[in-house]
Amino acid sequence: MVRPHKNRMVAFNPDISYFKPRGIPLLDLEEVQITIDEYEALRLSDLMDMSYEEAANNMEVSRATFGRIVRRARKTVADALINGKAIIIQGGSYRIIDRNRIFICNKCHNKWEEPRGTGRPENCPLCKHKNFYRFVKKKSNLPRRMRSTQR
Repeated sequence: MVRPHKNRMVAFNPDISYFKPRGIPLLDLEEVQITIDEYEALRLSDLMDMSYEEAANNMEVSRATFGRIVRRARKTVADALINGKAIIIQGGSYRIIDRNRIFICNKCHNKWEEPRGTGRPENCPLCKHKNFYRFVKKKSNLPRRMRSTQR
């Protein structure tokens, strides 16, 4: 029996969900699809320059699973670029993470939130100091299925 797909954690839905080559009418184009979780894997690995281990932790999948997701996404995007196909971004096994990231300034101890997927802030919004850190809650040692009941 095949295991069901586990939802991957994704920071946000993409604002743009369709790309096509310039100058070719839509009716004449073949489409390829990448899923939202594949899109997130590309964003974390290639745009945010995260290691597979770090990106896999963000998406709450194993490093091997992350590698398969990003490999599939890269192959699809390469096919579209090389063969002049349109790319549609939709579907997949994912869940949107609605949590914000919390940062704390080392100088003024200001604590602020930033939405996920927006990159690292340049400085503290209160004192403009560039020396700050991201506050990360430690994960519980409880199994995942028990963690959700503890909330």
